[in-house]
Amino acid sequence: MLDELTRGRESYKRRAWTQAYEALSLADQATPLSVEDLELLATSAYLIGRDDDYLAVLDRGHHACLNDGDNVGAARCAFWSGFSLLLRGEVGGATGWFTRAKRLLEHRECAEQGYLLLPVAEQELRRGDHEAANTTATNAAEIGDRFGDADLVAGARHLQGRALVHQGRVESGLALLDEAMVAVTAGELSPVMTGLIYCSVIEACQRVFAVGRAREWTSALAHWCEQQPDMVAFTGTCLVNRAEILRLHGAWPDAIKEAQRACQRRKPPAAAFYQQAEVHRLRGEFAAAEAAYRSASQGGWEPQPGLALLRIAQGRTDAAAAAIRRAVSATSDRLGCAKLLPAHVEIMLAVGDLEEARRACGELEATAQGFDTGLLGAMAAHARGAVQLAEGDAQAALGSLRRAWQAWQDLEAPYVAARVRVLVGRVCRTLGDDDGAEMEWEAARAVFEKLGAAPDVARIDQFSQSAPSSRAHGLTPRELQVLRLVAAGKTNRAIATELSISDKTVARHVSNIFTKLGLSSRAAATAYAYKHDLV
Repeated sequence: MLDELTRGRESYKRRAWTQAYEALSLADQATPLSVEDLELLATSAYLIGRDDDYLAVLDRGHHACLNDGDNVGAARCAFWSGFSLLLRGEVGGATGWFTRAKRLLEHRECAEQGYLLLPVAEQELRRGDHEAANTTATNAAEIGDRFGDADLVAGARHLQGRALVHQGRVESGLALLDEAMVAVTAGELSPVMTGLIYCSVIEACQRVFAVGRAREWTSALAHWCEQQPDMVAFTGTCLVNRAEILRLHGAWPDAIKEAQRACQRRKPPAAAFYQQAEVHRLRGEFAAAEAAYRSASQGGWEPQPGLALLRIAQGRTDAAAAAIRRAVSATSDRLGCAKLLPAHVEIMLAVGDLEEARRACGELEATAQGFDTGLLGAMAAHARGAVQLAEGDAQAALGSLRRAWQAWQDLEAPYVAARVRVLVGRVCRTLGDDDGAEMEWEAARAVFEKLGAAPDVARIDQFSQSAPSSRAHGLTPRELQVLRLVAAGKTNRAIATELSISDKTVARHVSNIFTKLGLSSRAAATAYAYKHDLV
């Protein structure tokens, strides 16, 4: 028995979690383990994915502490039991354990009092009460400092950071997240708290579109996981985060490989199926994309906006519009909604609802101003340029799209940067610069071909092979629409009503038509339209 116990303890120190679990279990069968060794066994069980065993061992530790009169130790076991259940979504069981721990700690000053504040702050964050969450986490951090508990301090600091980020105090919040990560990367924390903070901080960074930090901490998490090859806990989240970052940076084969690895786990994270679906969609593998979106949905993951964008690619515009409108209306959180808004703008432009596209773009811009991150700014400029192009304001669109392209370049996001160049090419053609348009499309096409983005290659080919009649008059589809209504004798006000645009926008379209066609009056425009069979 002593040999197995010694082997279990040594394996634990080496982070050989399976060996530690097996040796400590054998030792426990011979002679019941002490509370300290039960904690080692519980941690080992958790890290290799034996969640039920983890809870069972914690329960034993809890009752062993009670028998020894150690209420603080019993409360600690109760906290971790409750916290584990909370992460699994079992709120009733979690609340029961937390309530028991609180009762055991009545009239006691100890670090465990601070631990019991962590789930309170977490629940306040989920309710959107960010100020209360910040206050609760601050109190927990103070208790951690007082008792010198590194796990508690780091856990509380990272919750403070998340609360500040949600309040729009992004720089201050990210600084606190970075502070928590210093303790994580320095190896100052327990294995379980290390993994929990890794995953939570990365999620927080992605939530506010802090791509650089998310990439940095995901790389650190991957390295930590690689040092413990038999660890199951946290590795699924790591793989999903890596897949998302790799997809953004254009490494699509590696992204889908990481997502597939996550899907091969005993309990695959639903987000892994979504990441697979996104790559399939971008490659034009629509059947595979649809199947993966369905798997994500069955696992509890919202398949939007990807599924709505798939519907647009399939030509099912009504389904796409209904899906994205439903998803946006069901999302009250500004940052959560920001992930949907670029697709909302794109889909509304595709179905011809310029007014709704304009509103969605404005909402995205407001969020970008409140949460100053490079990625949000790129998304907002990209959307604004697309809307301005649809409105017929080519010069303004060019400025917005140039800003968006530079931001996507800085973020090393080749696919989205190439999509911006497609829009720039359309602007160039609108302005009569066919050479500029062809060069933009040629550059974008090279990126799409390298990535394997077949639908985007096909779309560029359609632009390049547009009808000669369209190229001859140089009018945009919207300008051609306005010209036909002018030829029908409609006033600017009537045209604005029919097309659901402003009088000012109609006037700009009419001015562009006169300039492009070398005309000076509505009568001349009408004659031109009939002469060239445009009506």
